[in-house]
Amino acid sequence: MVTFAEWYDRHFHKVASGSYFTGMRVVGIKVLKNKLSEYVKLAARGETILVTDRDKVVAELVPPRADREPAIADERFAELVRSGSVTPARVSASAAPLASGVKRMPLARILEDLDADRGAK
Repeated sequence: MVTFAEWYDRHFHKVASGSYFTGMRVVGIKVLKNKLSEYVKLAARGETILVTDRDKVVAELVPPRADREPAIADERFAELVRSGSVTPARVSASAAPLASGVKRMPLARILEDLDADRGAK
C-alpha cells in the first residue's frame, strides 16, 4: 500500500516549489462526502482535487474536458456518433421549413372530438 506522501515523492519530486502544482487540493473521502457540492463547484471552475483514503490517493475530481457537450443527452449522442453506433440525420438544404401560421386546435377540443368518436362506435 502506497501512502500519499510516497506517491507524491515518486511522481513529483522534481517539481519546483511554487510551481503549478501548488493549487491542487487534497481531500479525504469523509470530508468530500460532507462537502461534495463545494468540491464539484471547484472542479467546474477548473481545479483538480485529489481524493484520498487513509493518505492514499484513490481518485481525482477533474474539470470536464473542453470538448465535452454541456448537456448529458447531447454528450451521449455525440459519443454514439463518434463510436459509429449512430449516424446523424442529414438535413437537406432544400427541406421545406415548418409551416408558420398553422392554426392549432386547443387540447380540450381535441379530447372532445376523441370522446365523440369513441362514443359513436
